[in-house]
Amino acid sequence: MLRQIFLDTETTGLETRDGHRIIEIGCVEMIDRKLTHNNYHQYIQPDRESDAAALQVHGITTEFLADKPRFAEISEDFLKYINGAELIIHNAPFDIGFLNYELSLLPGRSTVIENQCEINDSLVLARQMHPGQRNSLDALCKRYDIRNEHRELHGALLDSEILADVYLAMTGGQTALLLSDDATSEIESGEITFNRVSSKRKLLVVLNANTEELSVHHEMMQEIEKASEKRLWN
Repeated sequence: MLRQIFLDTETTGLETRDGHRIIEIGCVEMIDRKLTHNNYHQYIQPDRESDAAALQVHGITTEFLADKPRFAEISEDFLKYINGAELIIHNAPFDIGFLNYELSLLPGRSTVIENQCEINDSLVLARQMHPGQRNSLDALCKRYDIRNEHRELHGALLDSEILADVYLAMTGGQTALLLSDDATSEIESGEITFNRVSSKRKLLVVLNANTEELSVHHEMMQEIEKASEKRLWN
């Protein structure tokens, strides 16, 4: 069973060395390339203000976060949720750096995310597939015709959902869907449609030529050879 989790965070700023903290974690679970809807989403009280530039990106105010739990209160549930999964993150060093910083602030805890999960950076994958091109999440949505008009502001869960759609498109589509026979389904982007063939249908049988048919074919090819000045076969 392949368990993959698409993860994104929102933060109060860009650098942990300036004391910036995580304010939102969003995760989308996929098992064997099927989205399960067993997602994780949590807002977090950071005990500090967001930078003006960061607030402009995510729109999550200090007032909204005032009654939310602190990272120490949600850390165990979060670590239990991601444990053993493959984390897929767009620009992974940023999010992993913040998560490990938050873990380092917990009394008596020395673990890092890398000890619990395999981490794959979808930005690295996109750059390998599309060298020299823009590979932001917005650019990839445009390239793969994935709708994201509803993304007026960045949000951790929304961005994780979009990343899941982008990743499936980049790596060949979703291969496991819970569909009834002959059903047609669309992933949440509304752009990529998959059809499932009913196992009850009778499939066409391929018949090989018999000896007599092969002999007739051979004789015909010989006649064509005699009549042709140039041959592209044999």
